[in-house]
Amino acid sequence: MTTPPFPEDLEQPAYPDDLEQPGLVRTGRSTFVRPIRPEDADRLVAFVGGLSRATLAYRSLGPVIRARDDVIRRGAYVDYLNELALVALAGDEIAGLVRYVRDTEDPDHAEVTFTIRDDDQSEGFGRLLLEHIAAAARARGIRVLKADVLADNTRMINVFLGSGYRVESGPPGQIVHFDIAVDPQAQAVARAERREHTAVRRSLRPLLEPRSVAVIGANRRPLTIGHEIVANLLRGGFRGSVFPVNPRAGQVAGARAYPSVRELPEPPDLALIAVRAEAVPDVVRECAEAGVKAVVVVSTGFGETGAAGRTTELELSRFARASGMRLVGPNCMGVVNTTPAARLAATFSPALPTPGRVAMSSQSGPLGLAVLDFARRLRLGFSGFVSVGHAVDVSTNDLLQWWEEDPETSVILLHVETFGNPRRFARIARRVAPRKPIIAVHPGHAGHAQTTGQVDSGRRGGSGGRGDSTGAGHADSAGPSDSAVSSLFAQSGVIRTRSLQELFDAALLLAHQPPPPGNRVAVITNAGGPAALTVGACVASGLRVPPLGERTRETLRTALGPGAEVANPVDLTPMATAAHYRQALDAVLADDGIDAAIVLFMPPLADKPDEVAAAILDAAEAAPSKPVVASFLGGAGVADLLHRGELVVPTYAFPESAAASLGHAAAYQAWRSTPAGVVPDLPGVDTDRARSLLAGCGPGPVPPRIAAELLDSYGIAVRAAEPGSGPGFEPGSRLGSGPDAFLSVGADPVFGPVVAFGLTGDYADLMADVAHRVTPLSDRDAREMVRSLRAAPLLDGRVGGPGVDLAALEETVLRISAMVEDLPEIEAMELRPIRLLPPGDGVAVTRATIRLADETRKGGPS
Repeated sequence: MTTPPFPEDLEQPAYPDDLEQPGLVRTGRSTFVRPIRPEDADRLVAFVGGLSRATLAYRSLGPVIRARDDVIRRGAYVDYLNELALVALAGDEIAGLVRYVRDTEDPDHAEVTFTIRDDDQSEGFGRLLLEHIAAAARARGIRVLKADVLADNTRMINVFLGSGYRVESGPPGQIVHFDIAVDPQAQAVARAERREHTAVRRSLRPLLEPRSVAVIGANRRPLTIGHEIVANLLRGGFRGSVFPVNPRAGQVAGARAYPSVRELPEPPDLALIAVRAEAVPDVVRECAEAGVKAVVVVSTGFGETGAAGRTTELELSRFARASGMRLVGPNCMGVVNTTPAARLAATFSPALPTPGRVAMSSQSGPLGLAVLDFARRLRLGFSGFVSVGHAVDVSTNDLLQWWEEDPETSVILLHVETFGNPRRFARIARRVAPRKPIIAVHPGHAGHAQTTGQVDSGRRGGSGGRGDSTGAGHADSAGPSDSAVSSLFAQSGVIRTRSLQELFDAALLLAHQPPPPGNRVAVITNAGGPAALTVGACVASGLRVPPLGERTRETLRTALGPGAEVANPVDLTPMATAAHYRQALDAVLADDGIDAAIVLFMPPLADKPDEVAAAILDAAEAAPSKPVVASFLGGAGVADLLHRGELVVPTYAFPESAAASLGHAAAYQAWRSTPAGVVPDLPGVDTDRARSLLAGCGPGPVPPRIAAELLDSYGIAVRAAEPGSGPGFEPGSRLGSGPDAFLSVGADPVFGPVVAFGLTGDYADLMADVAHRVTPLSDRDAREMVRSLRAAPLLDGRVGGPGVDLAALEETVLRISAMVEDLPEIEAMELRPIRLLPPGDGVAVTRATIRLADETRKGGPS
C-alpha cells in the first residue's frame, strides 16, 4: 500500500454526490451515509477521540496507539477513487466509518477497515456500511475487499460471514484475514433486502404506532389545521399522550398545551409540524434535540415553490435521517392508522375513515381529503392512510413494506405521481402482490417517460420522428403506449386503474370478496337491457360469459319455472322474488364452469330490495370461494343492505363498474397463479470486466468500441456490417430471410429499467407492435415477451418461412436484462438492428448504443 501525499499538496477531487444515501440500521434507527469531506476533519478527530481503548485495539489489531490530531485530520482527505471513506452520521456526529484503500500492485483489490462508535456497535452500522462500501467499490472497478480482523472481534466477523457476499477467510489465528468478493451475489442481495425490510418496519413504528404525539403549531381556533389535528387525535381514540405545542395557549381542544417541544413531560415518538415554512427547519432541529423519532411536516411552501424550496426540503430529509428520525412530507395531510394497536388519526381531514382492511398511500394532500370522504360514503374501511406529500424521506416503498406484514391490511391502494427509487418499487411490489393485491391509479398520458432507451443523438422523436409508442423513439420523447404501461403494471402484479372511481371499485371487491379462480362469469338479472350491457362490459374487461352447464340449466328450469331464461345471462323476469334470486345464485355458483357472479336488480313497481339483498348475502355466504358482486340499479341505500357483519357483497351503481372490478380481480388472480419462472445464471458473463470498462467512462454516450466490449462481457457479440458482405457476416454466410429487430432499455419513473422489443420498420412505427417488460426478466418473461408481438407468426414460422432462432433471441433478451441489473449506471441502451437468423443460426447485433446516467442528478425518496 502507498500513502497519498499530504492533502494540501493535492487538488481536491470532485465530491461524489451519488454516494449520499439515507440508511437504516438493524434497530430501525435512521442515519445518513455519505463520503467523508475535508470539512469533516474536526468531526473525525472528535470521533476517534471518543473511541474506547477496546475499540481502538480492535481497529489497530494490537496495542492502542494514540494518533496525533494532524494524522487523524488527514483521513478526511481522500480522492474518492483509490481511497474512499464513508461516514454514517448520528446528528452532527460520526457514528461509523468505513474506508478502503486500493492496492497499487493489484488494483482490483482494496484493503477495507471499519470503525464504529462504542455506543452504536450493536445496532448494525457495520453491516450497513459494508453494503454501501461494497457498492461504491464495485462501481470503481474493485472486485475484492480485504480485511484483517482480530479473532475475538466476533461482531465484525459475523458481519462478514452474514453479509451474503462470497467470503474467504484465512487460517485461524490471532488475526483472521478475509477476502470479500463485492459482486452482488443473489444471497447477498436477498440478505440485504431482508435486513432493509426489518429496519424499515422498525423505523416506521414510531410513525404509525406511536406511544405519544406532539402537534407543533396547535391552534386554539377550530377549523384551523393545527386545531383539527389535535381534535382528531382525541376524537379518534388515540391511547397515548397528546401534546399540543403553542407558546401562547394554555389548552388546545381541551388538552393542555406546552410552550415548546423542550418542555414536554416526555420525548414524543411522533411530532406533527404545522407552522410557517420558514420556521420548519428550526422546529425539526428542536425535535431532534428533544429525541423525537418521527416527524410529519404538514406545512406547505417547499418543493412546490421552486428550486430553493426543493433544496430546503432535501436538507430537512438529510438532517432528519442523520438525527435518527423518519420524516413524512412536507406538504401532506397526515397519517391515519385505525388498527387496534394505534387508533391514530394524525390528520386535519374532517372525514375520518372507518376501520377496515384497505391501506392507502397518496402523494397529493388535497386529493387525500376527497379520498377519505369518498371512501367513507362507499363504506370502504381503512386500516391505514398516509399522505406522503413530497416524499423526501418516507416513501410508498417504505409503506408497502409496513403493510406487507400488517395483519389488519389485505388490500393496498396507491396514488403516486413519481417514485424516487423505481427499482425498489418493482421488486417490493412483486414480493408483496402475490399475498396482498396492490391497486394503483395511473391514468396514462403522453408525457409518460420514455422506456425504450434509444440513445442515438442524431435522431429525435416527436413530430416527424418515429412513433412515440413504438419503442423506437428518442429517450427524450414520449414513452410507451397505454397498453404497454398496462403490461408493465401487470408484470409487476400491480392492478392498474385509470381513475379514482375505478380504484375504489376494485378495492371494494378485493377487500370483501376473494379473487375469482378464473374469468368465467354468470349474470343474473330481472331485466334484459341491463344484462346485455353487462355482458358487453364483461367482454371488454377480459371476462367470459359462457353457457351454463346442462345440470345447472336443469336446476334453474325446475326452480324458476318455464318462463325464465336459463341461458347465461339468467333472466328471472320482473316478477322474480327474493327466493328466485337465491335459487339462481346457488345454482350458478355450484357450476364448475362458473368462477363469479354479477347480480342485477332493477326494482319493479312493488320492490323489496331488502329481501333480495338478504338472499344474495345468503348465497354468497354459502359459496365463499367464488366472488359475488351486485348492481341495484336505481336503488338507494343498498350498500347498507348488502352488509352482514364481516360479510359484504360489493354493490355498484352501474353494472359496467361491477364487470370492470371483476376483470381486474380475475387478471390479478391469473397473475398470482402463473409460475414466475426463474432468472437464469447465464454462462460467459464477466461482470468484473464490464465494471472495469465502466470505471473509465463518464456520464453520457459510451464510445462505440467500449459499448461493444461491454456487450461482449455479457456474451453478446456486436458485428458491424461490412460493405458487400451483409450485416456483420463473412461473404457467403447464411443470412436467411428473417426480419430485423431491436432491443432497447430505458428508465421509467414508476418501474425503473424497462426492456422494449420489437421488429424494425412498419411493424413498430405504424402498428406500435412493441413488447415491454420490467427487469429483472425471468426465462418466462423473455419467452412471453418475444412471443407477445402481433408479428410473432413471422418469428415462429407460422407465416413466411422457417422462422427465426427464438432460443437465441430469448437468451439475448435475458443477457440484456442481466447487464442492466448488474450495471445500474446504464441509463439507456439500444441494439439496432438485430438480424434474426433461422433456427440454430442465432442472432447478430450490428449496432449498439449505450448512455450512462449522470449520478449527480439522481435522488428522491427510497
